[in-house]
Amino acid sequence: MAPSELLALGELTVRGRVREASNAVLYCTVEYEGHSAPCVYKPVAGERPLWDFPDGTLAQREVAAYEISEATGWGLVPPTVLRDGPYGQGMCQLWIEVEVTTGAADGDADGADGDGSGETGGGELLALVEGDEPGPGWKAVGYAEVGEGRTALLVHADDVRLRRLAVLDAVINNGDRKGGHLLPAAGGRLYAIDHGVTFNADDKLRTLLWGWAGDPLPDDVLEVLRGLADQLAGGGPLSARLAKLITEAEIEALRARVATLLRTGTHPEPSGQWPAIPWPPV
Repeated sequence: MAPSELLALGELTVRGRVREASNAVLYCTVEYEGHSAPCVYKPVAGERPLWDFPDGTLAQREVAAYEISEATGWGLVPPTVLRDGPYGQGMCQLWIEVEVTTGAADGDADGADGDGSGETGGGELLALVEGDEPGPGWKAVGYAEVGEGRTALLVHADDVRLRRLAVLDAVINNGDRKGGHLLPAAGGRLYAIDHGVTFNADDKLRTLLWGWAGDPLPDDVLEVLRGLADQLAGGGPLSARLAKLITEAEIEALRARVATLLRTGTHPEPSGQWPAIPWPPV
């Protein structure tokens, strides 16, 4: 059974709450016809209103982000559906178990080859390093205070999965890409979660993944973006699904962002009009 079908049709049982989240996030199990899986349920009733996101709900935006992720073929967002649950309508997303490994950022990135075409292993995605250079296989983001008047260089892996995620975030206009939203999973998979603050018609991009800012987009990424533009054009199935989740103005802005990436052929750069990195960054 497909995970999205299980999430949509199964019976939700609340097992606990993720207390560090700013909105209501419930850890659940979902069961249907002998199949079961752990999942996260975020009821709309538990959302805090945001003045700059007056339309729709965070839950709808989370599902819209999944729709775009699937349209790219990159599979970066866990299966996510909009459904009724014990506390009303909300988003339900497959729970991802994180595979944790240790690594350092002062040398080889354990498989990353410096051009975004490699993959680092496990959790070696973000690090703080001494000095002014990120080291082989890593990309510099900026300096961060680490206490007692000291600063360190914040870096992320030069990893094809992160690079695709940086493009996805630019497409969906993610205003809150933090380090804690990156979930390295078994088999070398990388997932990203928490996409409620997305799809605003105004530029809101804030992320830790600025390492490729201004760099040319790889040919395979441009091919994916061309395919995405085709899917978003007119009244196709993807546009119809998005119309139930975000506003028409937001869909038009989404199309415009994809068109801009294709026209410039480069990763976006910070606008300089507001903080480019979310706070807190993790």
